[in-house]
Amino acid sequence: MPFLEFLAGSISGALGLAVGHPIDTVKVRLQAQSMYKGIFHCVSKTYSREGLHGFFKGMTFPVLTTGITNSVVFGSYSNALDVLTQSGRSDRSQGKPASAAHVFTAGCFSGLAQLCINVPIDLVKVRLQGQTTVARYRGPIHCVALILKQEGLRGLYRGGLALALRDVPCYGLYFLPYEVTRKALTESGKQPGTFAILMAGGVAGVVTWACATPMDVVKARLQMSGAGGRVYTGVLHCMSVSLREEGVRVFFKGLLLNSLRAFPVNAVTFLSYESLMKRFYPPAR
Repeated sequence: MPFLEFLAGSISGALGLAVGHPIDTVKVRLQAQSMYKGIFHCVSKTYSREGLHGFFKGMTFPVLTTGITNSVVFGSYSNALDVLTQSGRSDRSQGKPASAAHVFTAGCFSGLAQLCINVPIDLVKVRLQGQTTVARYRGPIHCVALILKQEGLRGLYRGGLALALRDVPCYGLYFLPYEVTRKALTESGKQPGTFAILMAGGVAGVVTWACATPMDVVKARLQMSGAGGRVYTGVLHCMSVSLREEGVRVFFKGLLLNSLRAFPVNAVTFLSYESLMKRFYPPAR
């Protein structure tokens, strides 16, 4: 049943997020603020000022909502792939794999489908994570209320174009290396094992974030604009100002952290997703 893909995506997404949130907090601060000299400086400053709690800022809201986002991503991907290949999941697992073009297209569709939900969720997460010594927002609900009051509904979608430019192509890339790596690590005619799924998920995460980081930097800066961060008029303005003032390397801020975080997070996400799908769709004997 189609809704089972959405359920599996919801659970696996929450598990993956819990694993990687502290690293994500450091990444967001490095990208959106220029006060840090590097990863270790950011970690030490965060810990000395805010303690361990500082690394988990903004986690409650995405944990409660990432299930919805990942539900849309995995559910949309699986069902789009069914339509494109004119076959079901069980058919593909029994020797009728989807082509690379189908996988990429279905992935792009899933990235597009989740935008309406993910843009405001990601905005709130970034703003809560970006708080250092001065607490502008008391929590996710207060953050949403204040944004609506000061910027209107449009304010909740700040950075939406940058997120779309990041997510639509990158979700295509997200599923493609996963399928390729999983197939390469699985013996012909057999179901992929735990190691194959973990490695494929980790590789998919690293490849995706390597491509997504430049636009991720722009997105984070636009989202912090108006909340203590520098004000930018749009994607091109943010890119040109950042390039002029900090050079090309600015677009790779957080790349190491994204990669370090991406492997375990996506390994856990895909393993939990595949495990749930096996329970929902037991292989034919």
